[in-house]
Amino acid sequence: MNYTKLFNPSSTPQSMAIPGKDMVKNAGGGYVFAVDKWTALRRFLILGSEGGTYYAGEQKLTVDNALNVIECIKEDGPRVVREVADVSRGGLAPKNSPAIFVLALAARQGNENTRQVAFSAIPVVCRIGTHLFEFAEYMNAMGGWGRGLRRAIGRWYTFKDVDDLAYQVVKYQQRNGWSHRDLLRLSHPKPPTAGLWEVMRWAVGKGIDESGPDIIIGFEQAKAAQSEKQVISAINRYELTREMIPTQFLKSATVWDALLPNTRIGALIRNLGNMGRVGLLEPGSDAVRTVAARLTDAEELRRGRIHPMALLLALGVYTGGKSRWGRGLWPIVPQVSDALDEAFYLAFGNVKPTGKLRIVGVDASTSMRATLGDNPITARHAALAMAMVSVHADPETIVLGFTGKDHVFPLDVSRRRRLDDNLKDFERQVRGVGTDAAGPYLWATAHKVQADAFELYTDNETWAGDIHPHQALELHRRQFGPSRQINVAMTPVGYSTNDPIDANSLNVVGFDASAPGVIRSFIRGEV
Repeated sequence: MNYTKLFNPSSTPQSMAIPGKDMVKNAGGGYVFAVDKWTALRRFLILGSEGGTYYAGEQKLTVDNALNVIECIKEDGPRVVREVADVSRGGLAPKNSPAIFVLALAARQGNENTRQVAFSAIPVVCRIGTHLFEFAEYMNAMGGWGRGLRRAIGRWYTFKDVDDLAYQVVKYQQRNGWSHRDLLRLSHPKPPTAGLWEVMRWAVGKGIDESGPDIIIGFEQAKAAQSEKQVISAINRYELTREMIPTQFLKSATVWDALLPNTRIGALIRNLGNMGRVGLLEPGSDAVRTVAARLTDAEELRRGRIHPMALLLALGVYTGGKSRWGRGLWPIVPQVSDALDEAFYLAFGNVKPTGKLRIVGVDASTSMRATLGDNPITARHAALAMAMVSVHADPETIVLGFTGKDHVFPLDVSRRRRLDDNLKDFERQVRGVGTDAAGPYLWATAHKVQADAFELYTDNETWAGDIHPHQALELHRRQFGPSRQINVAMTPVGYSTNDPIDANSLNVVGFDASAPGVIRSFIRGEV
């Protein structure tokens, strides 16, 4: 009897743990390496748990991550708050909601020191009124309103200058059942200046005289307007934004044209469909040229903290020609969709080549069809988009799709094709079921490709192979020499295909503007 068929530390079915390795069972039934609680925390902060995953529902995923957050708070609450502030301030996550939720947990579950650190971080994490309302809702759901929380909310208002606070109370008036009036009445802030007092007085429903902040005067004029001409006059004079305009006037292309110069880049991206629906974005128009120029302005994208995911989502929605809820249709202008495609790459900054041969594995399994949060972009589409960023940096990069056992297929990811066209071509080629993350390593070994680095974009739910991904990587290394490996987690699960003691492996979560630079430095051995 050949006992190595039943027990082999170098080649173990993924349905079993590697002998001698500390492994855990993933939701798909395969064995993988657990990540530490702090890595799991960062994954949740960046990826959130909206929509759940293919294997875990939204509630279970949220509960699992929340319990891990609480463990981190018990171990080092101030460190949790620093992680929250780092992710939120750096624009590392597509959405700020997970950071706000974890900040609220720290403020509720932490000791006195942690609570004070969390309260002091509110202005950093809750930068706009909408964020503050969300934080208030989380805190209210977890318990009452103590003195420390009231003071912290009050400081959010009193530490702003008059114009900034006026802008906040006009643009972000209410959300999640909360309004500025509610928070001001709960926190009882003591405004240090007459100007702040006047803004807060208006926010709780009192009047304002003509010497008040221009943005409030303009808002009141727009609210009382009886014609487009009056609304446009207020927009031009007071630099009003869409949220400050009565709904009935937002059906006018002329009104949207007046709003365009005052629309910040994030709002511009979110409202491309609305502008198309009302007839503002017509081929060859000045408005289209303006929009395209702003979308491809790398500096404006950077200042606006535009996450690549926001652009990937915007491209998918805009080229679909209808809203996510199907309530509006618009013509697709190629100049706009081309600009969105270019903006996706610009959002990563100047991505430099590594000078190394990279193999990028894109998990194309069924479980990767789960959407990322409440948007229509799937995990595998986002993974392919990141693979295209690697190809843009290093044109010789080999991109492989993989699903179940023995099913690996090269992908023709061209720099010359648009992102949405590559995504459609990728979807047409996907075949098979199950997940075998060892596939890219086995393919490289079988095809005698001496790769310098492997990048794996996956949800880590691998289970279908006869050998573990880490073992397959070691087989390749023994034949072709050292290679570096990067595991990019596309879902907030607490495990990885990487062996935590492997110094040549790196775990990355999601993708933000800094991710390609970190990956490049690791591949080149600079970190």
